[in-house]
Amino acid sequence: MATPTTRPPVGSVARALALLDVLAEHPEGLGVNELARRIGVNASTASRLLATIEQHGLVERPPGGPYRLGLKLVGLADRVLAGLDVRERGRPWLTWLVEQTGETATLSVPGGDEAMTIDFVPAASSVVSMARVGRPSVPHATAAGKIMLAFGPGLAALGESPLTAYTDRTIVDRGRLAAELERVRADGLAEAAGEREPDLNALAAPVFDRRGALAAIVGVQGPAARMTLARRRELHAPLRRAAEEISRAIGGSQLQG
Repeated sequence: MATPTTRPPVGSVARALALLDVLAEHPEGLGVNELARRIGVNASTASRLLATIEQHGLVERPPGGPYRLGLKLVGLADRVLAGLDVRERGRPWLTWLVEQTGETATLSVPGGDEAMTIDFVPAASSVVSMARVGRPSVPHATAAGKIMLAFGPGLAALGESPLTAYTDRTIVDRGRLAAELERVRADGLAEAAGEREPDLNALAAPVFDRRGALAAIVGVQGPAARMTLARRRELHAPLRRAAEEISRAIGGSQLQG
């Protein structure tokens, strides 16, 4: 007797799924006869299967043209991807990042005018970590905040009020900040060296969703005495890797550049 794990597949469903797999490999589309040949059925069987899944929007074809995957699949994919929890998918890479760098790793999500920390893994060597869940990132004075501005709303999110100087290194001149955001967009990385807290340095990189929009921000932070300029440069590669892998994990694109 078949168990739930060995239950034989329903033949017509398996063949319909095989049609979708073939069409996924041929975005230009294929005709009925070629599709029938590729899944090992006769043309009349393939035609009936295609007619059924066409009614549900899974395939489509112009009059007299080849069959292609249907737009209904885009909507289904969006529902699946929307259900992927970036925090759950990102946590293993935060742990990996701490192992690779020895520094605290953070994951933030962009909001209307600030990025909010939703998860972090502290470094074993940190006596006190500034990271905490729910802590907002000051847009102009943190690495995560600069990523949000650079790949999101830009300087418009800051309004018209003067920018607050948290330390003597905080960028409060909008011209300088605009140039900084251009560099961030070009490099795919942001830095903040003593700009919010004088003794804290940080790096951050963007995580993209399937549309190429900013979905989250992964970062590393540590004491300024340890995270020197040379050390921060060493952290670029593992940080980029973590951001790319989290992007992939939520169905998104890789980092640009």
